[in-house]
Amino acid sequence: MNKTSVKNDKRVKRHTRIRAKVIGTGERPRLHVFRSNRFIYAALIDDASGKTLASISDQKVKGKGKVKRAEEIGKQIAEKAKSLGIKKVVFDRGGFLYTGRVKALAEAVRVNNLEF
Repeated sequence: MNKTSVKNDKRVKRHTRIRAKVIGTGERPRLHVFRSNRFIYAALIDDASGKTLASISDQKVKGKGKVKRAEEIGKQIAEKAKSLGIKKVVFDRGGFLYTGRVKALAEAVRVNNLEF
């Protein structure tokens, strides 16, 4: 196995442990974050009904660094949640470590008055 597949396997194991504990409901959906090498994605998911309430990615955001784009995505997903009447979410970091872009997105969501 090469280094990349080992790192991804570790991330998947962390994500499995997190998903065993984190469950989104209608009134408190799960804020799921996925980070690829180029982009970051965020989605509000209601696990009880199996529906995605809102999702966003930074593919359209141009010209900024990756951390700044993650902050912008956090701000936009918080605004979408407010428009849906959601005030609280549970945070699912997707097995990624809570540093860099994932942390920037989470803090931007908190600054925009979405609790988790």
